[in-house]
Amino acid sequence: MHAPASGKNGSIPAGAPSGAHSPTPDTELGLPPPQRYWAIVVVALGITLAVLDSAIANVALPTIARDLHASAAASIWVVNAYQLAITISLLPLASLGDRIGYRRVYLGGLILFTVASLGCSLSTSLTTLAIARVIQGFGAAGIMSVNTALVRTIYPRAHLGRGVAINAMVVAVSSAVGPTVASGVLAIAPWPWLFAINVPIGIAAVVSGLKALPGNAGHKAPYDYLSAVMNALVFGLLIFAVDGLGHGETWGYVALELLSAVAIGYFFVRRQLTQPAPLLPVDLLRIPVFALSIGTSVCSFAAQMLAFVSLPFMLQDTLGLSQVQTGLLMTPWPLVIVVAAPLSGVLSDRLSAGWLGGIGLLALTAGLLLLATLGAHPEPLQIAWRMALCGAGFGIFQSPNNRTMLAAAPRERSGGASGMLGTARLTGQTLGAALVALIFGIAPQHGPTIALYVAAGFAAVASVVSTMRVMQHASPAAA
Repeated sequence: MHAPASGKNGSIPAGAPSGAHSPTPDTELGLPPPQRYWAIVVVALGITLAVLDSAIANVALPTIARDLHASAAASIWVVNAYQLAITISLLPLASLGDRIGYRRVYLGGLILFTVASLGCSLSTSLTTLAIARVIQGFGAAGIMSVNTALVRTIYPRAHLGRGVAINAMVVAVSSAVGPTVASGVLAIAPWPWLFAINVPIGIAAVVSGLKALPGNAGHKAPYDYLSAVMNALVFGLLIFAVDGLGHGETWGYVALELLSAVAIGYFFVRRQLTQPAPLLPVDLLRIPVFALSIGTSVCSFAAQMLAFVSLPFMLQDTLGLSQVQTGLLMTPWPLVIVVAAPLSGVLSDRLSAGWLGGIGLLALTAGLLLLATLGAHPEPLQIAWRMALCGAGFGIFQSPNNRTMLAAAPRERSGGASGMLGTARLTGQTLGAALVALIFGIAPQHGPTIALYVAAGFAAVASVVSTMRVMQHASPAAA
């Protein structure tokens, strides 16, 4: 397997599978600036839609349940169906992108997401809405699975950190502002508009992407369908087990799900060890700096989700603040990421990602500990600057970490690296949300404070793992 050659004049190599009209970047220089900017805008639009839709439905669940005459427990499938579809299909679609081209998978996912969004907006029952959300989740997985691989083809190697920083900033901000956006839409329109607004944006992104996104020739290794099924079973069972643990499911069922996931996972991993381009990128996990970056990502996103889920309860139930005050006081976190992520992305092209990530995660640890130790009657400014410190720490960490993961992989395995990046984020978020539910169930009175201490612990572990990369000799220049 090797990266296909392409002329520096941007010509399309013969037999390129991603479409005769797509620009083909030089593997070192990326796309020239005019096309580069259009391409990164398309990538940002797609990932914004996919990530926002992970969060906006939460706010509307009570309204959706009431309008569709469904129970509160049943309505949760509006969220779970989307998350489950993404998680079980990220790695299979990333592997497909390595074979047929990232542009095809991305645009296919964007088209599917847009059509499914229309289906969600027209749903008249919980069943049809849940089915549409599953389809929408598969479309979102197509977007998420290869978006960073596309960034690698769009930007020159010397400026890769900047491209990854934009992507990381979009993901982080979209995750954080999802509830705010949903509240704004619901204030002026019924819940179907949460999904209907995706349609014109999705159409615009598809039309622009057909012209702007670069093509790449994939490798010819046969696609491993059995591994795709095993992957879906392993991750699906793990999600059900973790979710059940957090929501009080019978221990016997949780144990059965975990044991089944472990058993299937054993044979799944053994199969991957025999594949030339494995769907689960065990070849990349053998690269120490890549494996450490994945571990850092899982722990950091678990810390972030622990904080995001528990902070509203602390601010409203413990400190007695209103929903509007809570939203405003949590805004500094994503707002500072907008500044910190691009800055750290530029620095990551020059400085060690291990040190940058370690320092950023140390700042996140400090911010979470300071939030956990707030007094009974804090001033708004005391809360806001602690939120800003958390956002700065997370923003400083994320871009260098993602750049390192992507650059450590061989170019022809960029899809696998991109898929693992998304899988690490979703795994961390799922673990964090489940831990909050578990903590609240065990200690409801002090749940938010305990969750913030646990979040600080995850951030501290991530900081240590990040600095361990400094001792590794793997260099992004080898990518």
